[in-house]
Amino acid sequence: MPQTPPFSAMFDSSGYNRNLYQSAEDSCGGLYYHDNNLLSGSLEALIQHLVPNVDYYPDRTYIFTFLLSSRLFMHPYELMAKVCHLCIEHQRLSDPNSDKNQIRKIAPKILQLLTEWTETFPYDFRDERMMRNLKDLAHRIASGEETYRKNVQQMIQCLIRKLAALTQYEEVLAKISSTSTDRLTVLKTKPQSIQRDIITVCSDPYTLAQQLTHIELERLNYIGPEEFVQAFVQKDPLDNDKSCYSERKKTRNLEAYVEWFNRLSYLVATEICMPVKKKHRARMIEYFIDVARECFNIGNFNSLMAIISGMNMSPVSRLKKTWAKVKTAKFDILEHQMDPSSNFYNYRTALRGAAQRSLTAHSSREKIVIPFFSLLIKDIYFLNEGCANRLPNGHVNFEKFWELAKQVSEFMTWKQVECPFERDRKILQYLLTVPVSLYLASYESEGPENHIEKDRWKSLRSSLLGRV
Repeated sequence: MPQTPPFSAMFDSSGYNRNLYQSAEDSCGGLYYHDNNLLSGSLEALIQHLVPNVDYYPDRTYIFTFLLSSRLFMHPYELMAKVCHLCIEHQRLSDPNSDKNQIRKIAPKILQLLTEWTETFPYDFRDERMMRNLKDLAHRIASGEETYRKNVQQMIQCLIRKLAALTQYEEVLAKISSTSTDRLTVLKTKPQSIQRDIITVCSDPYTLAQQLTHIELERLNYIGPEEFVQAFVQKDPLDNDKSCYSERKKTRNLEAYVEWFNRLSYLVATEICMPVKKKHRARMIEYFIDVARECFNIGNFNSLMAIISGMNMSPVSRLKKTWAKVKTAKFDILEHQMDPSSNFYNYRTALRGAAQRSLTAHSSREKIVIPFFSLLIKDIYFLNEGCANRLPNGHVNFEKFWELAKQVSEFMTWKQVECPFERDRKILQYLLTVPVSLYLASYESEGPENHIEKDRWKSLRSSLLGRV
């Protein structure tokens, strides 16, 4: 069975490999081309373009782009049902008297399409209707051919392993969340001397940056490409099923990753605010500056931005006496790199450099590219909002979806990188479960200076006493 090529090979530097899409059969079959570029088409024609026949197999860039974007118009299980119908009826797979040679020619192509779907969008198959259709079509292909039977078995086993791994990951996330909440039930106003901080757990900022990269890559790895589309799914005006679109908004792994960014920001701020002495708070700030610098060197821009966000939170930025003791030159450089002006021009330049390094990398470390995730989502959101899904004639605006697929496929390449650093369970456990409670600690470190801060402090103290 042919193996699917890596995502980096799917799109060339100018986008997708456009010259592959026009064929004589499709030039006037409900698909519209301009200069050999597929720009739009009816939904039915695009579905037919996905299905292979004896003389045709769709290019992988088309398969990925259509499977990614089609969920804006129909459920994946509805698409699978249509694909199965076309395969069975058009190729006469249901006819016991059909030409065996014909089936031998088409079967590997149908099997390859199903393999690409299960490998790239495995979460679609958590739906029992999807799995039922998959097994039914695979059974028809495999009947009477030992080679195909083995390939079908291998494909389904691989899919089941991926879905089992996802279930296990979700259980771990729930356990981490529960542990963190349990430890926050009694919130102390100031840490006792026996309580740990991040420096006692990991004194080396380079090691901490590596452990942050472990968490980032693990969480990235479980985000399905479809979640970027499902995050912005809206009611298709040509879809009469009022209930269906809300069911498509399955973005749990994407949301968990955003939650991790927020947690890391709060953790950084909490760790800075908690020490009793100014010099210890200043030391903690300088420690996190070094962690952030190493994240930048690794290519871990998401942790870098989370650390900067944590240091810019008001409970930290208001500690003027603490900041007076900090050498801020290195922090100023990092802030400049992540400066939001000119649509994050400096960061985007650094990201392009990291992406280029990744393409020519000889080691796993050089391959690491972890984008500032909130900005990636924002870019995809504005791409989605800026262009209509359908043209005035009802055609699907496929030109938009090429660009969407290009952005998501680049992310798919980055998320598949193996983390080269050794795991440290003690550090990871601390990062994921230590409670965060920074505002009160900030006021206890340096007292409120104006009426607004005094009111905020009183409110926090009364809510704390109420909880205890």
